Amino acid sequence: MSAKAYVFIEGAAGTIPAIQRRINRIQGVQSCMAVTGHFDLVALVEGESEVALSKISYSQIQMIEGVIRTVTCNVIEL
Repeated sequence: MSAKAYVFIEGAAGTIPAIQRRINRIQGVQSCMAVTGHFDLVALVEGESEVALSKISYSQIQMIEGVIRTVTCNVIEL
């Protein structure tokens, strides 16, 4: 069974297109879209477990130059 999460990303001014391109190249990222509101981008990530998702968020997305902060929301089944 795979796990999914939405990662909300805030980026520095002028860096959003470059951040989006880099995120879209990360294995496990299903999509990354620019959005309005408190965050600049939202990425849908999928992995084999919640641990795998956290590695994508913390080890890869947060390390991209220009990323200020992320919030990860795991998808749950009701």
